[in-house]
Parts: sequence; C-alpha cells; structure tokens
Amino acid sequence: MPGGRLTQQERQQIALGLADGLAYAEIARRLDRPTSTVTREVMRNGGPTAYRAELAHRATERRAQRRKQAAPRGVEAPPQPHGRDAEAVREYEETFTTVLMGSGMPAMCSRVMACLTLTDTGSLTASELVQRLQVSPASISKAIAFLESQAFVRRERDDRRRERYVVDDDVWYQSMVAAARSIAQVVEIARQGVGVLGSDTPAANRLEGIARFLDFVSESTSRAAEQAREILHTKPGTTPGATTAEPRPDRG
Repeated sequence: MPGGRLTQQERQQIALGLADGLAYAEIARRLDRPTSTVTREVMRNGGPTAYRAELAHRATERRAQRRKQAAPRGVEAPPQPHGRDAEAVREYEETFTTVLMGSGMPAMCSRVMACLTLTDTGSLTASELVQRLQVSPASISKAIAFLESQAFVRRERDDRRRERYVVDDDVWYQSMVAAARSIAQVVEIARQGVGVLGSDTPAANRLEGIARFLDFVSESTSRAAEQAREILHTKPGTTPGATTAEPRPDRG
C-alpha cells in the first residue's frame, strides 16, 4: 500500500470518483489507500460536491508549508499510551476533525471536540487543550462556549479544583436532546407564521409543510435518543425497560 502524501494524479482520480458517485471506500480501494485518507482529503477540501483536484493539491501544499514554518525545531510528539501508532492517531484525529467540520461545526470547535473525544479520560483542562492544540487560551474559551451551548461538552471540577471539560456518552445524549428542542422551536415559529401570513396562502402552506416535517424529525430524534440511552445504560444480562442503570439527572 503506498504511503506519503496524495499525488495530483490521485486527487484527479478522487475527483472523478466523486463525479461518478462512488463511495469513499471504493475510491480508496482503487487508489490502494486507506478510506480515512480519502475521507480526510475530501472533507478538508470542500466536501464531495465542491472538491476540485487542482485546488485541493494547491491547498495541501500551502498547509504543508505553513506547518513546516511553524513547527518548532527539535520537538518530538509525545509517546502514545497503549502502544498506539502516534502518526496513525494524528491522521485519525485530522479525519475526525474534518468530518465534524463537514457536519457544520466550526473549525476550532471541531478540533477541541476531536481532541477531547480521543483522550482516554474523555476530559481535559483549558491549559491541556492549549498545549495539545497549540492555540491561544482565548480560542479554547470561544470553542468551549459554543460546544457548551450545543450541549456537546460539560464542565466539572477535579480533586485539585481545576475546571475540566468532559465528553462522554451522556453528553452526546444531551446534545441530541438539545438539537431536538431547537428543532421544536423552529416548528413553533413556523406555525406562528401560518397565522401571520394567512391560511391557504402559498407562503403559509410552505411554512405548514416545514412545521409538519420538522415536528416529526424532532419527536423522532427525542424518542431515538431516549431509546438509545436506555439500551446503552442497561447493565449486561438485563432486559432494556426492565432493569436499567440508574438514570442520570437531566442537565438539558
């Protein structure tokens, strides 16, 4: 399997594969590359609909030049726990970050979310995030504020009274619930608009259609989140709905 950076010819093959509607895995198989390499390449260069081989190649060269200029001399990456391959972990973190960005999450928030998620503890302090990501404390503070507003992270104090930012299964549950509530607010506003614009008018009918669709999505999301939480928190050997792990307090 070839290693190293993608060539311009490989990027052209990726562009052709996307145009043909091929999945990332199939494109990667044809290039004899890991699927994660193709996923990261596409997501960091405009996504599947906006990817352009020549633009992606130039952007990659610029990023490589910036990293070369910014990298401190003589500094090596810290060893990974559990015998992990440091380069593989770094590449995966980049892939995870770019996929989060592709979902609409801002770049710095995606970096912080990926960094927290890939730690064994699932939590870091602000100073640890600054050190790991090599960014300013202000950047971390802004990213955390956004992630908290979306219920993606929570704060807690450790035994040294330091504030830690935590990502775990319950945080993802809370985030899904928060998303469902946000959608429900759109439903309410859309239905208010029906009354303002007058029933049976084209604009009002459009709003009613939006409200019906999003109402179904909101209810389905909430129901699925509750069901998944119940299953994931069920102790081994018990039946979901009968004996489940003690529910956590609702922080949403």
